[in-house]
Amino acid sequence: EVKTLGEAKKILEHIKTLLPHEEPSQKLWLPYLGDVLDSGIATLLAEEIIVAIRYLYGTEPQDGCEGFFTDTIMRSLGIQLVDGRMPGFAAILGAAPDNQTALDIIRQLQERNILIFVGSQTAGRSIIDQLKEEDVQMGWDNYIVPYGRDTISAVYSLNWAIRSALTFGGLKPGQARKNLLYCKERVFAFGLTLGLVDDEKFATGAGAIAMGFPIIADTDIPEIHPTGVTLYEALVKELDYKKIVPRCIEVRGVKVKVANIPVPVLFGAAFEGERVRKEQLFAEFGGKFSLAFEYLKSGDSDKINDGEVEVIGPDIDNLPSQSKSRSMPLAIVVEVAGRKMQKDFEPILERQIHHYINCAMGLMHVGQRDMNWIRINKEAAKKGFKLEHIGVILHAKLHEEYSAIVDKVSVKLYTKQEDVERLITEAKSAYEERDERISGMTDESIDKFFSCTLCQSFAPNHVCVITPERLGLCGAYSWLDAKASYEIMPSGPNQPIEKGNAIDERLGQWKNVNDFFDSKSNKTINQVSMYSIMDSPQTSCGCFECIVAIIPEANGVMIVHRDYSGMTPSGMNFTTLAGSVGGGVQTPGFLGVGKLYTISKKFISAEGGLPRLVWMPKELKEMLSEKLKKRSEDIGMPDLIDKIADETVATTSDDLLVHLEKVKHPALTLDPLM
Repeated sequence: EVKTLGEAKKILEHIKTLLPHEEPSQKLWLPYLGDVLDSGIATLLAEEIIVAIRYLYGTEPQDGCEGFFTDTIMRSLGIQLVDGRMPGFAAILGAAPDNQTALDIIRQLQERNILIFVGSQTAGRSIIDQLKEEDVQMGWDNYIVPYGRDTISAVYSLNWAIRSALTFGGLKPGQARKNLLYCKERVFAFGLTLGLVDDEKFATGAGAIAMGFPIIADTDIPEIHPTGVTLYEALVKELDYKKIVPRCIEVRGVKVKVANIPVPVLFGAAFEGERVRKEQLFAEFGGKFSLAFEYLKSGDSDKINDGEVEVIGPDIDNLPSQSKSRSMPLAIVVEVAGRKMQKDFEPILERQIHHYINCAMGLMHVGQRDMNWIRINKEAAKKGFKLEHIGVILHAKLHEEYSAIVDKVSVKLYTKQEDVERLITEAKSAYEERDERISGMTDESIDKFFSCTLCQSFAPNHVCVITPERLGLCGAYSWLDAKASYEIMPSGPNQPIEKGNAIDERLGQWKNVNDFFDSKSNKTINQVSMYSIMDSPQTSCGCFECIVAIIPEANGVMIVHRDYSGMTPSGMNFTTLAGSVGGGVQTPGFLGVGKLYTISKKFISAEGGLPRLVWMPKELKEMLSEKLKKRSEDIGMPDLIDKIADETVATTSDDLLVHLEKVKHPALTLDPLM
């Protein structure tokens, strides 16, 4: 660990030991690639020191570039990496021979949902500038992340890769071999060099190969075919730009799904974060501009014609091209039928509408239910995209991902104001009924929980147990989601766990749950308390939305979400706390959770529940405000939310204690936590 310039000298001395001290011999007895790989690692270490010093001088991040990739970003993308939506990532160095070739390569990678890091340069020109000249939106939301315009800054993407081993794999700094093997086996990354491969690129590429990441070049360079360090070939060339992306996928062994949906725009998860700005707008629906909603319901199979897509009312091509108002009312009504379809699955399938529409290039979808907002840009409209294509997308994706429970799908899109007003009444009634049904479920009302081992691809020893009153720590999976997932894929990551006999109902311990943990955590965890933070708490991977941590001096706990970068009264920020919690480790006093778990009746109920909560970031408090108020009223403490401190009141334990005593926070009168 290096925190000062002085400590960097030790790394520089180590770098010297990795470099060869004489010219390479042609004799075959030398270990194959040995000196090359050591020199590559030496290059990466030197590059990390250089960019750190640049930060001291304020020259990083470079103009229009991300620079260092934060832990917050890594964790927020974690769930996409483990569930397959983002099958891998590419680091591109240099510049394509022309802008169109650069654009074609990027679109092919996006279509395969590959996260793309772009940067470096060839002959003074960078792919970053080529994409800017083509008005390509870049950033994390678009899966295109510019890191810097020189090769040295490419170390940011490799640093991001090695930190995933530490964050998700539960590995420690210094475990060099284990960290490198983790990268090779679990981080599906590759390097793509465009243009002349100079000495810097060769050296950086050698470091990438040492981490298990192959390099693909568009120039006539000597290839390295033997496997072992990498899964397949280590260094290959592909001179045909139409074949270069498939070659990258093949050489790294990335498993991708390309959705072939008959719509006139590209389709893939890489376009999910795309924004349609006002100057790009062709048509919009909902938001504050018009009435809109989306509603999915199950129906009688005999009355549903599979694949039927109908637009009732004018389509977007009826909008006058010169009209200032680009808004229209819209009701998206999806009907599904299937032998295994259940009413409980309706909101789960309906929630996918957001993801599916966003996957179409040139479209933006925000919100859900009757609070949605959809935009279509001019380029998509120019290519012939119409409202009927939204129906085509929904039909195709629901069949693709939910074929185990869905046999038929039909979609109707209404654009007349009177139709939308008439139909929204039924939709709102269904929304209310669903909310009541889900909120009424308790851990006691069901006979089984569900596991989630989705994150084991990154954290091999981690297991989530999802209950009606405790959603997955990523915040993305509820008990109903897990139940639906099991129905859809009985051999998948969500498995039923019969509750059976309780060992301790207060702690939330069941023999069957403990046996499941023992079996699925590689024998590392044999006892788990579902309702306690102090006694055998659940493990965490690295995708958690929030961390709950004890503050012994306050006899309570704090909660911090990953978007908060400031200091907390624990003396640690989110990133430092996360180092103690992730990787499938069971850490008493620390807990990774989904943010909605905070307002559950089972929130650390073994230690007293919500009255233990003494601090949370202001943003999170505002986010959960209404739900926290209701929960506080339910437990007879209507003013509790006002007694919970935030960063505007205290960021140290001393200041926190002063506040708690002043407001007479109930945590101070509860039994000692420790």
